[in-house]
Amino acid sequence: MQLEDYFDFLGPNDIRLKGHRIGIESVLYEYLFREQTPEQLAQRFPTLTLEHIHATILYYLHNREKVDAYLRDWLDFGRRARAEQDRNPPPVVVRLRALKAERQPALATP
Repeated sequence: MQLEDYFDFLGPNDIRLKGHRIGIESVLYEYLFREQTPEQLAQRFPTLTLEHIHATILYYLHNREKVDAYLRDWLDFGRRARAEQDRNPPPVVVRLRALKAERQPALATP
């Protein structure tokens, strides 16, 4: 089996573990930035086997520059999406924030 056989390459910014909806970015973020072990990742992603997790890490190690760029793009997209949502929150968020603001003075009063 080839290493690439573990993945579905759906697009330049969408690599999933074959048979799953989990992207490599989810596994690699936990591994690289939260310093989770493969065993901890298997608990975090119970539908993945240790073989899937090790394949993802190995794919990263064999394609570090390309995957680092993929992860940077993914993180940047997330930052932009959160910033846009902060600037233009959905109506339900606006309503919840208003309710919270109304209730906070009542909570602060003894």
